[in-house]
Amino acid sequence: MCTGSCAKCLGGTLIPLAVLGLLANILLFFPGGRVADNNDHITTEVWYFGGICGNGILMIFPALVFLGLKNNDCCGCCGNQSCGKRFAMFTSTIFAAIGFVGAGYSFVISAVAINKGPKCQVSNGTWGYPFHEGDYLGDHSLWSKCLKPTDVVPWNLTLFSILLIIGGVQMCLCAIQAINGLLGTLCGDCQCCGCCGGDGPV
Repeated sequence: MCTGSCAKCLGGTLIPLAVLGLLANILLFFPGGRVADNNDHITTEVWYFGGICGNGILMIFPALVFLGLKNNDCCGCCGNQSCGKRFAMFTSTIFAAIGFVGAGYSFVISAVAINKGPKCQVSNGTWGYPFHEGDYLGDHSLWSKCLKPTDVVPWNLTLFSILLIIGGVQMCLCAIQAINGLLGTLCGDCQCCGCCGGDGPV
């Protein structure tokens, strides 16, 4: 597959993942699917905006760059027809690194949040984190420790798990594009840009 075509495919995959990450993070601001009585009742990790910044905003720019590489006609510099195309592929590796960092940030935040558990009201009426070192993950009977908000444990667990998976997939895709970009930098795309008027490979 041409390096440009591969990048376009990766970019097209990253866009819906970024949107899904944004939505998942936004839903976490509504613990148990309800409006929180107090912002202090929302799990701390939600405020780190892992899905909004990491999976979303920092991923949108690399995705758009990847999508545009296939039709990039910036070629022809220093007498070398493929120079512009190679530079564009090199630039994509930088954006891939940015995307990888963003996805990694969300991945770590989500892993910490899952292990820590949600913030909720316990039997003595106080709000805190009743679970320790992920003990609630294998013992659903412990979920009853959270009295309010209702269903906050499965709500947070599901959404943070989605962010964790999205972060892992996005890191893999960005790593693939980093390799693809390096190959495109060294070898060029499999066909010359139209503005150069060339018919053969670059």
